[in-house]
Amino acid sequence: MATRSAGFSRTQTSRGNSCKNIFNKIRQGQIKGVGLTRVSQFPVALLEERDKRAQWQGIPVLLRRLHESSHPNSDLSKIHSMVMELSSLLSMEAMSFVTEERKTPQESTSPNTYTFDLFGGVDLFVEILMRPTLTVQEDLPILSDDLIKDCLSVLYNCCICTEGVTKSLAAREDFVTFLFTLMSNKKVFLQTATLIEDILSVRKEIIQLEEIPNLAGLVQSFNQQQLANFCRILSVTISEPDVGVDDKHTLLARSTQQKTSTCPSRAESNQVTLVNIPSFIERLCKLATRKVTEAADASARLELEDWHSWLDNALVLDALMQLAIEEAEQSSTESSDESSLSSSPLRHRLPQSMKIVHEIMYKVEVLYVLCVLLMGRQRNQVHRMLAEFKLIPGLNNLFDKLIWRRQPSGHVLHRQNQNCDCSPEISFKIQFLRLLQSFSDHHENKYLLLSGQELNELSDIYLNANVFEMEALNNTDRNLVCDGKKGLLTRLISVMKKEPIDSSFRFWQARAVESFLRGTPSYADQVFLLRRGLLEHILYCIIDSGCKSHDVLQSYFDLLGELMKFNIDAFKRFNKYVNTEEKFQMFLTQINSSLVDSNMLVRCIVLSLDRFESQTKDVKVVEVFSECRLLSYMAQVENRLSFLFRLTSIINVQTLTQENVSCLNTSLVILMLARRRGKLPFYLSALQEKEYAEKYPGCLLNNFHNLLRFWQHHYLNKDKDSTCLENSSCIPFTYWKETVSVLLGSGRSSRCAIASYIDEAYRDLDRDFLEPSPFRCITE
Repeated sequence: MATRSAGFSRTQTSRGNSCKNIFNKIRQGQIKGVGLTRVSQFPVALLEERDKRAQWQGIPVLLRRLHESSHPNSDLSKIHSMVMELSSLLSMEAMSFVTEERKTPQESTSPNTYTFDLFGGVDLFVEILMRPTLTVQEDLPILSDDLIKDCLSVLYNCCICTEGVTKSLAAREDFVTFLFTLMSNKKVFLQTATLIEDILSVRKEIIQLEEIPNLAGLVQSFNQQQLANFCRILSVTISEPDVGVDDKHTLLARSTQQKTSTCPSRAESNQVTLVNIPSFIERLCKLATRKVTEAADASARLELEDWHSWLDNALVLDALMQLAIEEAEQSSTESSDESSLSSSPLRHRLPQSMKIVHEIMYKVEVLYVLCVLLMGRQRNQVHRMLAEFKLIPGLNNLFDKLIWRRQPSGHVLHRQNQNCDCSPEISFKIQFLRLLQSFSDHHENKYLLLSGQELNELSDIYLNANVFEMEALNNTDRNLVCDGKKGLLTRLISVMKKEPIDSSFRFWQARAVESFLRGTPSYADQVFLLRRGLLEHILYCIIDSGCKSHDVLQSYFDLLGELMKFNIDAFKRFNKYVNTEEKFQMFLTQINSSLVDSNMLVRCIVLSLDRFESQTKDVKVVEVFSECRLLSYMAQVENRLSFLFRLTSIINVQTLTQENVSCLNTSLVILMLARRRGKLPFYLSALQEKEYAEKYPGCLLNNFHNLLRFWQHHYLNKDKDSTCLENSSCIPFTYWKETVSVLLGSGRSSRCAIASYIDEAYRDLDRDFLEPSPFRCITE
């Protein structure tokens, strides 16, 4: 869909002053709501006379004739020829706009569409479409399917070429609702869905699905292809709008917004509405996992770098659209089997690669909807359904042949946050990885990503280590896990190792694997991944590969932290790989280059060090501890203090986001462990000395005090977040709360309170969260 800008030229020098006067009169009438507002108010003779000079292509006259022939008692079947004539005048401009990749609708490049809109064509076509719903007479006017298609196409072309048309249509609630009901007509489904998607994308408010008449019945009437297309519309209705302003993404802004709105958002309400539609999730699972017939010849596959040239070919695009129409016109009986469509003559004319892309485009939309629902308030209910309908085993069966086919040579890799149009295959891979991340994250169903044989391997690891088996593993229904020897997790690690080093897929791959490890650390889960060489591969990427991407490095730091936490075997493997001082210094350089990216790994090392120091009777632990460079480095108190000082310096309440709040929690972990050992006053005193040494007295501790006040405000009402903190650190959340309370103590006599270490002249402890600090602070 083309991007629309805020302004465009309203004049055209080739038109005479009289023509501009007509334009100006209509425009002023539309703005003020009085005077000349549409073509029916002008004499035909005047329109015909002006048309010759203005080169209006007869559009105003055609619109006037159409208006006169489409009154409530008219036979609408007789107007189709006029609609088709207008459609032909507008369609070429729309095609030109799309193929030439114009970003700004302008009168000079779309004069016909502009004239059509100015003389009331958009309003007239809306009236024609809705005429059957606006009349109370017994003999309702009949609109043929072809007439409806042409009217919808004209409106869509206007949305593409003329500024403001999409927004004006989006503001008409009655028309938007009408379009949803129009989708029940299979013959016009594709055109209707395309227009709805364009309209909903510019609405300020998300539409409420529960207000759509008989939505459940409408969805259940869709065949599988229509349901997949409908997911494009649903993606707009179930996703929270992107406000596009960084300030709105801060935790402080979100907290303020949640206070003012206690009710579920429209997106959340829409998610609930969809989940409660009978068979909706089941049908999405079938769409996501249905197979596509693969050609034996690799040359039949669509190369990613050729994707844009395919789209530029109008014949191919038309063939793809016609294929969707033919599929929509198949029998209404439900089928998710690809073979049911094999009788379509067009399918035999399309190359195999186009058939594959056609299916991939469907799956991208379906996976996106499932991913959003997995992250919503109905998460547990959705999880049960996805397990029951075997989504994960189905995706595992598609992995090698469709999801992660061999990359073509010369492919220009798509990078994180790069502003470009992804090919369907790239989008498909990213949506697949996001789905795995959401599915595994802090949920016992994560073991469905393994095969039965791999579950047995996990059980053996627990048995050999003399450790109790995790309840979630024991409760996993083996009828719902992946088939064969390898599950999705193992397959993902295999392709991750082969991925080019700067590929943005590495970011999503690492996030998906990390989500499997999140939560309470599991020794068997870590060993399972260690056996597959994951730790060595991550260290290669961080130290030896020359990777420069902050996103990829952050994802590897986080994954490494989860893989090594409390696991002495992992630290032994680390020391074996990082076997020279040069390698170790390179590793430290990467960590110190951005603590926002690496602080979760720092937290893991600090927590593991604390546990290992208490296991002095374990010979294996003592041996590794004495040899491991990383543990020896973190055991030096000055190094822990250095991390603490920097972590508390690079954030403040105004800049806290979901991405960097971990820096605050890592600081707290360091201080909680110090408090356990009775060293909290020493650490606070060291921070005070550092402030004075850097000539910023009061700045660091005032800022940290303010951060902890916000921490109480944020976490004490967040059940999920507090559980995550407790599980990942193995420190009871009560101890987190106690430590924060002690640090915020007001008594000057308390040596564990921050206030005791700030001189009176620099104390600023009661400032409102929204007020910036009057002291200049240190930044990384």
